[in-house]
Amino acid sequence: MGIFTFIKDAGKKIFGIDKTRNEEAGKSDNLEKEQVRENEKAAQKLEQTITDLNLKAENLKIQIERDMAVVSGTALDQSTREKIILVIGNSEGIGRVDDRMDVKNAEPEAVFHTVERGDTLSKISKEHYGDPNQYPLIFEANKPMLQDPDKIYPGQVLRIPPMEAKR
Repeated sequence: MGIFTFIKDAGKKIFGIDKTRNEEAGKSDNLEKEQVRENEKAAQKLEQTITDLNLKAENLKIQIERDMAVVSGTALDQSTREKIILVIGNSEGIGRVDDRMDVKNAEPEAVFHTVERGDTLSKISKEHYGDPNQYPLIFEANKPMLQDPDKIYPGQVLRIPPMEAKR
């Protein structure tokens, strides 16, 4: 699918140290080593989160360098692939996701939508489908990452599935 961009400072915190502060402070050997360790821990945390969300992927591997995460493996289907990308990209400190995943069962790709201030799922549904009452399709397409249709935040990226997919 390629490289996806996200808002680096939005999302769930996965890094144990202030990544931006450390990047701005310059690169000492100890700082670089600490950053590598933190990136490895963050990647493991993301892999565990994906497992906990029951998103199925074989040989899932995430590597993080600076603000980019590279993800590889084989997802069960397209929607699972997209959800994995969103779990990674909607994490604080991740600005780009390089998707190198394969898919076992091909499906049409969804569109990604970055939530802006004032957005609701109904408003997003009207924009993409022409009908605000189709918001449950968007909510369902973003489960299990979304647990409440009223709890979305600016900078978050959501899957907007094709109307006929209804996932």
